[in-house]
Amino acid sequence: MTAITISEERGVRYLHLGSPLIQGAMRIARPCSLELDYTRAMMMPLLFNPEPRWPRRVLQIGLGAASITKFLHRHKPHARITVVEIAPEVVTAAYQFFNLPDDSRRLTIEIGDGHAYTSKTARQFELILVDGFDTKGRAGMLDSAPFYANCRARLAGNGMMAVNLLGRRRGAVQSIDRIRAAFDGRALALPPCDAGNIVVLAVTGAPIRVSFDELRGAAQKLKVETALNLLPALARLAKSVAAADVAL
Repeated sequence: MTAITISEERGVRYLHLGSPLIQGAMRIARPCSLELDYTRAMMMPLLFNPEPRWPRRVLQIGLGAASITKFLHRHKPHARITVVEIAPEVVTAAYQFFNLPDDSRRLTIEIGDGHAYTSKTARQFELILVDGFDTKGRAGMLDSAPFYANCRARLAGNGMMAVNLLGRRRGAVQSIDRIRAAFDGRALALPPCDAGNIVVLAVTGAPIRVSFDELRGAAQKLKVETALNLLPALARLAKSVAAADVAL
């Protein structure tokens, strides 16, 4: 059984799983906003595919404090979201402390192992989000070549995956290499977030080439529609890419 601890500071509620490590956060006054920097970065796929009805099918591996789940549930009403969470206690805490919606029509919670799920299901998703760690910050098989290969197989045409890596761990470079290998090099590691997390994007389908001007326009539109501000993350990316556009 996973030991759940809830803490609060300056209007923000935090989820801990048996250690001081923060596994999720919610600003109590804005429960559907994305409080942590890396969770905002994991929404970068919305800039690369700004079509209003995309994504329609989302797979989220690792529930945490349900921040991403709530954001997509609120702002992407056409999306059907499947969450795979290995610890039932985390799901209970998300309902009790973090305002996880009770919506069986648009939101499905599966209790199970994310690697096993991707290896067995035949379902296809347009967006896969991976953010799963144990109490010591280890991802286990969720950071393995077979898992990333399974994720690619589960992505529909022109699908995207976003993976959260703990950048302070020495294996981050190897993790990025595994993702790139599974996606034939079509992966982009975003600059580290405030806490050192590194979000990696990977894509399938037709080649993507988009200018930073187009990405800024999509970010400004998204900010107006959802209050999510991805312009700082985009500015960090622009500084790290020696080009006027991004190719994936």
